[in-house]
Amino acid sequence: MEQEEPRGGGHAAPGTPEVPPPPAPLRTATLVRWGILAWALALVVLLVLPRADERTWWVWVPVAGIVLGALGYRAARRMQG
Repeated sequence: MEQEEPRGGGHAAPGTPEVPPPPAPLRTATLVRWGILAWALALVVLLVLPRADERTWWVWVPVAGIVLGALGYRAARRMQG
């Protein structure tokens, strides 16, 4: 009869109880808000700095980050409640 390997792929000795990881000190929604703020700051910097004509698409990168961050924030808030 084979022994089962502990969950999580750890190499604990047989009969050793698994210890759950400590809770994260930062909530996901808070982290996503900081990410959205960082993308907003990048957007402001790109709008203020002069750029060459072929690099106008750079402005859309932080816009996409803000939009996707807002969707992620909504999902994070929904999963917490």
